Amino acid sequence: MSTQDVLDKQQISEYLKDLPHWREVPGAISAVYQSTTAAQSIELLSEIAAAAELDQHHPDVDWRYNKIFVTTTSHDAGGRVTTRDIALAAKISERAEALGISAQPELIGVVEIAIDTADRKAIGAQWAAGLGYKEASDGSLVDPNHRLPSIWFQETSTPNPNRLHVDFWVPHSASGAVLDALKGAGAELDGESAPSFTVATDSQGNRFCVCTEQDR
Repeated sequence: MSTQDVLDKQQISEYLKDLPHWREVPGAISAVYQSTTAAQSIELLSEIAAAAELDQHHPDVDWRYNKIFVTTTSHDAGGRVTTRDIALAAKISERAEALGISAQPELIGVVEIAIDTADRKAIGAQWAAGLGYKEASDGSLVDPNHRLPSIWFQETSTPNPNRLHVDFWVPHSASGAVLDALKGAGAELDGESAPSFTVATDSQGNRFCVCTEQDR
């Protein structure tokens, strides 16, 4: 694969303007389709499999009754989005529309576990060994089967005493509802780095970040 196929954030954003079903998530693009029946979901699964075989490029698919969660990335490009992912996404959208199955981009979400550390290399191998994970091109640790949350090391010279927090990635278009729900539940919000991420602190001081594909 040519490195010219790898897309940067601006290029991904431009392509996704023509793919309204899809949103950028860390290292990939994702869509969620909701059908009226499980049988219709199975039909879409079959169409996705056919498109993947035709392109020899296979997405991660999670079937939950009448919902299909689809994520595509180019593993042979180090877990980054390429033009192959864009082409496959377009075909999947076409097949979903032909079946009359609606997209639900507000259901897209990715959870990462973030660890504050002054030295990522000192602890990365230990976490990889314990979880059976492998290192991605950006230094994070990922499940080889692409099922479990990835581990991201937030390097800082002043780690927080509570070094673990959760990053919840949602489309920017859906983040307002998430933040409103957090505020309504009594969480304290710090939007200094919004819309890239907003830090939420619960009533006991635990933190997690609501992250989007948008830059700060």
